[in-house]
Amino acid sequence: MTARAPAGRARWIEGWNPEDEQFWESTGKHVARRNLIFSIVSEHIGFSVWSIWSVLVLFMSPEIGLPFTASEKFLLVVTPNLVGAVLRLPYSAAVTRFGGRNWTIFSSAVLLVPAGLACYFVQQPGTPLWVFMLVGATAGLGGGNFSSSMTNITTFFPQRHQGWALGLNAGGGNLGVAAVQVVGLLVIAVAGGTNPAYVAAIYLPLIVVAALCAALFMDNVDAVRARPGALREAAANKHTWWISVLYIGTFGSFIGYGFAFGLVLQTEFGFTPLQAASWTFLGPLLGSVSRPVGGWLSDRFGGGRVTLWAFAGMTAGTGALLFASSRGSFAMYLVAFIALFVLTGVGNGSTYKMIPAIFAKEAEDAVTDGGEAVAAFSRARRLSGAVIGIAGAVGALGGVGINLAFRASYGGEAANGDAALLVFLCYYVLCALVTWAVYLRGSRGSAAGPQSVEARSKAEATRA
Repeated sequence: MTARAPAGRARWIEGWNPEDEQFWESTGKHVARRNLIFSIVSEHIGFSVWSIWSVLVLFMSPEIGLPFTASEKFLLVVTPNLVGAVLRLPYSAAVTRFGGRNWTIFSSAVLLVPAGLACYFVQQPGTPLWVFMLVGATAGLGGGNFSSSMTNITTFFPQRHQGWALGLNAGGGNLGVAAVQVVGLLVIAVAGGTNPAYVAAIYLPLIVVAALCAALFMDNVDAVRARPGALREAAANKHTWWISVLYIGTFGSFIGYGFAFGLVLQTEFGFTPLQAASWTFLGPLLGSVSRPVGGWLSDRFGGGRVTLWAFAGMTAGTGALLFASSRGSFAMYLVAFIALFVLTGVGNGSTYKMIPAIFAKEAEDAVTDGGEAVAAFSRARRLSGAVIGIAGAVGALGGVGINLAFRASYGGEAANGDAALLVFLCYYVLCALVTWAVYLRGSRGSAAGPQSVEARSKAEATRA
């Protein structure tokens, strides 16, 4: 079927089939790339708003009438992290109900609420913590954008290009964490450490631009629509939960460290806001850039293998952090933390690449057993989108765990982050074992292998 875009304001494209190579080369790739660009813009702003309190807490001090403790600040950054994680599942489902373009317009425009509230309240001396927690909770709206964006973009690209496309989409969005920290650094450098409202104010016009770009340049496609029960069907599949466990370790670490990095440097080394902000953007920046690399490596070597390498590296990096902490070496601590960010980015890309490969393998097995090809591969795409939403939500909860662990660790008798780091190290070892046992041991490794994925993509296009 040839895709067509009917006239009218809804802008629904019908008959979308990126696995048809002729359609993809003539029309599909141009439409897909345009939607990818403006999806990245929206997701980028969403991540910035979601993580804005990781910057605003650096300003909070008795000097501006907000004398919160380190423990209270960690609690404040946990709040938007938790809300954003919870919203990811309904955001993913909303795309299948309302369409990618329509939902991107709404999810971008609604960010005016958390940005506007932050702009006002952060300059009000004496505001109690519970008010800031409520305002911070609204910033969680930006965290939901990731799942809706990924669910939408995965339908635009054929499976053979999904690793790179999803990596770019997610990496461009993840860069929002680094961008808001750069904005915070510039505000401190130019206006001093007593004007946190400027950070939020800068994002108000950018949010409007993102919503307008979505309205003008994005499309809805019929392929994104899911049959009722897709999430329920995905929840009953064991791979949904194995992938979620791995994504807690990769994305949960990325977003958790992104929220906590500045506070960790302030607490661990007694840094001023300017000193902390001078370094905090580096980790999220490099972690975001490395995410497409993880997708690209997975296209070549298989998502399972790359994910295993990433967890092995994260285990070593966390060990290096513990060693640096025992020596009190800032330089060593910084290098190890940035290496962790890079490895979480690679693992983010590789773990998400595993999702369509796993369900394509299930579809291929169903066809081999006599099942109908179109129905089998249609189910695979439907489940892939649903699992992206579930894993994205569960994985983001890992960021909550990261910040709660740091809060408990720094509030304990030792008053350092070593106890938290030891917990993280053990979890990375567990994830490495799960990756090997479930996806790489014996013949099951084919579910994440690059050659079988390419073959299945061609088979799907031929049978469809």
